[in-house]
Amino acid sequence: MNNEHAGSVRVKVPASTANLGPGFDTLGMSLSLYIWVEMRRAEQTIVHFAGEGFEGIPADKENLIYKVAQLVFEAAGVEVPELEIGMRSDIPLTRGLGSSASAIIAGIVAANALIGSPLSKDQLFDLATGLERHPDNVGASLFGGIIAAAWDGTHADYVRIEPPENLKVLALIPEFELATSAARAVLPQQLSLPDAVHNISRSSLLTAALASGRLDLLASAMRDRLHQPYRAALVPGMTTILERAVEYGALGAALSGAGPTLLALVDRRSENQSDLENFMQHVMQENGIQARALWLEPDLEGAVCESGIHPDLFLERIKGEISS
Repeated sequence: MNNEHAGSVRVKVPASTANLGPGFDTLGMSLSLYIWVEMRRAEQTIVHFAGEGFEGIPADKENLIYKVAQLVFEAAGVEVPELEIGMRSDIPLTRGLGSSASAIIAGIVAANALIGSPLSKDQLFDLATGLERHPDNVGASLFGGIIAAAWDGTHADYVRIEPPENLKVLALIPEFELATSAARAVLPQQLSLPDAVHNISRSSLLTAALASGRLDLLASAMRDRLHQPYRAALVPGMTTILERAVEYGALGAALSGAGPTLLALVDRRSENQSDLENFMQHVMQENGIQARALWLEPDLEGAVCESGIHPDLFLERIKGEISS
């Protein structure tokens, strides 16, 4: 891509769920909720927001998208000090669906495209993981599908797994926010050997089951002792849903990332989908929590970029795509 041809770029990036139960900071899967970001050079930096949910987010150089773009420019040895940025997102903030990771990926992919894509996807992955400090969400949003990854503090090794064809996802999103910092603060500093072995074995089994399409193993493989028991008090009703979702047709259930969203993996051929949704909603209601249910698909593409958008269509193209 020639630099002067990338006058404006638009990026579409999926949400993600992390951990899938036992795969703490290691396993992630992309989901069919999206953030759209447009970016172009400007004389003065300004960030536009299309839609709702951006209250309190900076519209200047303090914006996360601007900051991660500058990291890309620095890594590439290029200076683009002023940017006009447009954002539209369907991903709820601080709900455990990777909103910050999606924004980071959108920013670095757009910035890279704007200067002719000098950095490879693997370089962008390392840059994004360095910001997030764990590779699961950013990897899923960048590459799509299911990601198993390991981060050594400098470089992330990963394997992308194509989601099983019949896998779909029910996300139950409570109407309250849960900061990742708060969800991590309740975790223990040490684990017993039996708990460590439990999670290693389940995480290995889960990765193999997803890679081979063994949906029948998910209920057992998604059991966790590392983080979900300690976070249960932060999401009333969570323990009941995780323990009993399979009785109502789920293949397995987990806390999505740091929560509070709860996730059930489902075989799309199942005839119990409405029963499962009703059960999960009922448990939340019994605990006095309002929640909305979304049926989602694993996103298979990851971050998708378009370049060369006419400047007069900046932001309007985002709004047009969302409304169509």
